[in-house]
Amino acid sequence: MTVRVLVVEDEELAAEAHAAYVERVDGFEVAGVARSAGEAARFLAADPGVDLILLDMNLPDGHGLGLLSRLRSAGHVCDVIAVTAARDLDVVQHAVAQGVVLYLLKPFTFATFRAKLGQYAAYRRQLASTSDQVAQGEIDQLLGSLRPAPQEELPKGMSPETSHAVVEALRGAADALSASQVAALVGSSRVTARRYLEHLTETGRAERRPRYGGGGGRPEVEYRWR
Repeated sequence: MTVRVLVVEDEELAAEAHAAYVERVDGFEVAGVARSAGEAARFLAADPGVDLILLDMNLPDGHGLGLLSRLRSAGHVCDVIAVTAARDLDVVQHAVAQGVVLYLLKPFTFATFRAKLGQYAAYRRQLASTSDQVAQGEIDQLLGSLRPAPQEELPKGMSPETSHAVVEALRGAADALSASQVAALVGSSRVTARRYLEHLTETGRAERRPRYGGGGGRPEVEYRWR
């Protein structure tokens, strides 16, 4: 099921960028963009089917946490990812207390953004496959899906965020992907994507094979998650 996302961001360029990022991630779509707390509240009153809010904390007509408190009081139980430059520990603490599931600090790359949505998507998948009555282990798995996996030792110059994005792209694909296809999905160059894909192959998590096309040139290499 597609996750419907409301982007709440007062800066026009940032709002457009975040909305564009959402549309680039499989399984997510933009339900709307709100440039203020009041606009977000009105949007949700008219369209309660939003699943996820990407919430900036510094809005022109109030703090993001104030909006979140109003939404909870009004009965909105949609999930929230804070997408903000706010680094104050007090803000983080109150965000967690009010049910913010993930926290993404500006500025960030598309790979980092996609990795966060990948964590959230894993949580949604786990939630959908869990019965109404849950055991302790199932609760632990649900909450654990919102946390990044322990960081692996990566070769010098490789980032955990890009590695996670490449893993999610490959793991979520129905068919094998080329380095060019993965690069388009994660927002990197083909050379960068190929480096991460080769690392996954060398560590046994992906397999590669030649992809033969209709031309007479050399076959392209494609990768598939094991």
